[in-house]
Amino acid sequence: ANSVDVEKLSIADYVKSGMIEYVDLETMYVDHVEKNFDMDAIRNTKMNFAYDAMYGAGQNVMRRLLPDITFMHCDNNPGFEGQAPEPIHKNLIPFASLITESGDIDCGLATDGDADRIGLYNGKGEFVDSHHIILLLINYLVTQKKMTGKVVNAFSVTPRVKKMCEHYGLEYQVVQIGFKHIAGIMITEDVLLGGEESGGIAIKGHIPERDGIWMGLTIWEYMVKSGKTLDQLIDEIYKIVGPFKFERSDMHLKEEVKVAIVENCKNNKYSEFGQYKVKRIETIDGWKYFFDNDEWMMIRASGTEPVLRNYAESATTEKAFAILKAVEKTLLG
Repeated sequence: ANSVDVEKLSIADYVKSGMIEYVDLETMYVDHVEKNFDMDAIRNTKMNFAYDAMYGAGQNVMRRLLPDITFMHCDNNPGFEGQAPEPIHKNLIPFASLITESGDIDCGLATDGDADRIGLYNGKGEFVDSHHIILLLINYLVTQKKMTGKVVNAFSVTPRVKKMCEHYGLEYQVVQIGFKHIAGIMITEDVLLGGEESGGIAIKGHIPERDGIWMGLTIWEYMVKSGKTLDQLIDEIYKIVGPFKFERSDMHLKEEVKVAIVENCKNNKYSEFGQYKVKRIETIDGWKYFFDNDEWMMIRASGTEPVLRNYAESATTEKAFAILKAVEKTLLG
């Protein structure tokens, strides 16, 4: 057997001989940002921004780019303070409270552990979901940056993106959930934006992969250049696609119950959920049931745990939760 005397190994010698090379990827990224954004405008604006790294990989880059903004959870904590670093509202309550209590923060950006997924807050400390972020990005890239290209979204993203693409004459494609299905198309075709419901988004001019910091800076540049609040920019997209709210709930079930519900979905057993009558069904990755009034809900089973993920969209938060409640009642009926 081969034996290696670790004590005799010298990294310094390997560096000297060229076998090991240090590459400063962080500085490369910072330089790339400086070339692609009007960072002076973002730094000199009267708007105030905040960033929550969730103890993740984005903290150093954001400190270098925007040292004067408000920071939260930007220190090393390998255990993430016991909180899963997923940028969804229930994991970001302290950040939302910081924004609400400050009274002068215009927008808050959060990224997950490896900084590729985005969470966003308006100046009132209200969570802005990825569906709205995708629509905001498309609106900015098309109207202000004069960019074009195909939009590719995962199955769980709001169909209102299709409405916006029709409005601007953009090609639109829906794929299975999982960013690999989007990235493959971005590599081979002219894609303006690729996005997922989970907050993973990529846009033209950068890499064909998710980047939460890049998306956040794009939104901040949009706000600064337009002089408008996030809510005002969202109102502009509502004029095109209509107002909506999106909610999600996870049903933790016994595996046999989950399997039975999935079988019912496969066999088209659900024609209504309480008062909500199914008009049509899409089955690209899970089951998406469409109702009247641009309302819909989606059922998708976790492949790794006994969980059903239910998604719903309606005109208001209350109506979206009412759909989820009716669906759960029917599924467990």
